[in-house]
Amino acid sequence: MNSPSCKRCLLRELDGEYFKSIYQYIASLPEEQRSSSEEYARRLKICRACGDLHNGMCAQCGCFAEVRAAKRRLACPMGRWGQEE
Repeated sequence: MNSPSCKRCLLRELDGEYFKSIYQYIASLPEEQRSSSEEYARRLKICRACGDLHNGMCAQCGCFAEVRAAKRRLACPMGRWGQEE
C-alpha cells in the first residue's frame, strides 16, 4: 500500500485492491449479522466525521471502521452510534 496517510478516510478510499479481502469478509457476513444498508451508511458517515478515524482504522479500538459498522450488534467505542436491533 503506497497511499499517503489519510485522516478520516475509509479503506475503500485508500487502496481498493489491498483491502479487497475486507470487503469480501463484509459481503460474506450472514444477513442476520449485517447492518442494514441505511444503517451502515449512517454509521460510516459518523465515522468519517470522527477525529479518531485514521486510514480506515478507529484509533480508539483498532478496528477497521467499515467492518465494525457492517456488524449490526457492534457499537462505536465512543458511543457515537449503537447496536442495531
